[in-house]
Amino acid sequence: MKIGYIRVSTQDQNTIRQEVLMKQLGVDQVYIDKFSGKNRNRPELQTMLEFVRKGDVVIVESISRFARNTKDCLVVLRELKLLNVSVQFEEEHIDTQTLTSELMVSVFGSLAQQESISISQNQRMSYQRRMAKGEFITCHAPYGYTLCGKELRI
Repeated sequence: MKIGYIRVSTQDQNTIRQEVLMKQLGVDQVYIDKFSGKNRNRPELQTMLEFVRKGDVVIVESISRFARNTKDCLVVLRELKLLNVSVQFEEEHIDTQTLTSELMVSVFGSLAQQESISISQNQRMSYQRRMAKGEFITCHAPYGYTLCGKELRI
């Protein structure tokens, strides 16, 4: 059975692009998470792991959609391998049935993890710079602040 796994980071993000890909690939069942990939505490991922059976193939758009943490990515892939379930990452052209796949997943997984860390750091630095200049504009005040017009108050 072909099983699709789709993940976006927030409830606001759109999954249509990934859903179209799954349909094009003839996936039988799709699991969709709208949570960060930094850990494996995602309800649909857990449901999928309980559902898969020997011989199934899990299809994911890319490693970064599967996990943003290299360790968790490899742990889940090894669990699936023990069940004789392979995973195909379409963007990277990796199929976990091949001998070199774990090395490639480690490399791409590390890149996805580093990208996630970099995005968070850049966002934090941008917030700090704008707050220091008094230019921090947002629709939601950061924890501990109140938003009054365009002004943040403690």
